[in-house]
Amino acid sequence: MNQTTENKNKIPEEEAIKYVLMSAREYDVKFIRLWFTDILGTLKGFAITVDELEEVLRNGASFDGASIDGLTRANESDMIAMPDPSTFQVLPWRPSTDAVARMFCNIETPTGTASPADGRQVLRRNLLHAADMGFSFYVAPEIEYYYDTNIQDQKIDDNRSEYFDQSSVDGKGSNLRRDTVLTLEKMGIPVKHSHHEVGVGQHEIDLRHTNALTMADSIVTFKVIAKELAAPAGMHASFMPRPYGDRHGSGMHTHMSLFQGDKNAFFDASDKLNLSKIGRHFIAGLMRHATEICVVTNQWINSYKRLLPGLEAPIYASWTTGNFGNLIRVPSYRPGREESVRVEYRAPDPAANPYLLFSVLLAAGLSGIENKLPLTDPLDEDVFTMSDIELNDKGVTRLPRTLDEAIRLAENSELLEKALGTTLVNTFLENKRLEWQEFNNTVTDYELSRYRHV
Repeated sequence: MNQTTENKNKIPEEEAIKYVLMSAREYDVKFIRLWFTDILGTLKGFAITVDELEEVLRNGASFDGASIDGLTRANESDMIAMPDPSTFQVLPWRPSTDAVARMFCNIETPTGTASPADGRQVLRRNLLHAADMGFSFYVAPEIEYYYDTNIQDQKIDDNRSEYFDQSSVDGKGSNLRRDTVLTLEKMGIPVKHSHHEVGVGQHEIDLRHTNALTMADSIVTFKVIAKELAAPAGMHASFMPRPYGDRHGSGMHTHMSLFQGDKNAFFDASDKLNLSKIGRHFIAGLMRHATEICVVTNQWINSYKRLLPGLEAPIYASWTTGNFGNLIRVPSYRPGREESVRVEYRAPDPAANPYLLFSVLLAAGLSGIENKLPLTDPLDEDVFTMSDIELNDKGVTRLPRTLDEAIRLAENSELLEKALGTTLVNTFLENKRLEWQEFNNTVTDYELSRYRHV
């Protein structure tokens, strides 16, 4: 199956259901996996047989939500997984006979109301707010990740490639990356670029821009594909922000644009940067809220091992048109390509929950538009060579250095509460506090090697 159903809003529900049932028969589908994520973006789900498909499409499937991290409150358990027919796809890595398909689900309570802790529902709500303002939100992520074996010696010996290398000296990595791209295309997820990255065993696949909800589903699917294809080859695909202390971290630079119908709302031919007032306000909103949303854009303790000088990752909330060390970059305009004017946000890593990530980025940008926040001039100097006084004079703030600092900056954030809802924010932050506490209570290998014999 090479194409997904059109946007659910454009096809009557009955037609969408008929399309899925017809496709299931055509592709000899026997099992359908119902996918959703927990509050951290980890993929969850369960399978139904094709005999149950029509009933589930119409009425959803009940499951025990209490077993899913952050999905229910203490006094709740039963939840309903309501499939989105537009996401029906056959899984190409499964056998073609007795095939397996998947659908993403929106999580609801038994009364039919949206679960306040379902990231997919949260993103849909933020996209509706943008639509009320006349905007459609498009995103395109650059997803970096590592392939490695479990055998330490092979990690170096099997991969000697560097940035953009096209040779085959990286062992199985280039073949796995190629197969991942082909599988993504089979599932209707278009790929713009793919290449070897800076680190040993590090790769990047850039997905072509689309609406934020489809892209969030695509990122979750991408991670599954990469891991499923790597395992039979004796490899592991890791989306950890910085799995190795002697290599670069993995980011997920996110390109964003707002459209009003077919018009790019960020484009202005009369501006010297071809950046409209709407685009400038959007950037100003991102700058204003960068520190308080960092707990979502970079949600793991390990995320802050990547946000360090010298690793091509941002550590300051600044914007530029050229320097890759800044948090926000506006890529150069290509004449005749109005749709190419966009904003690149460079803090996120691939461990982020994409539904929450796109929700907070959109909310921050829209707040800048709604409040007509002014934007400072782009910072052309190298931020890593500037003094604290110079940075302060330019209005540049430091991003959090640790998860603990990110949690504290997120507490009492009106922006996060508006974007994600009180229930989700409180549960998410409590989860992060527990993670930080467990980390502080853990004796690490570094401590043992440094202090045990003192």
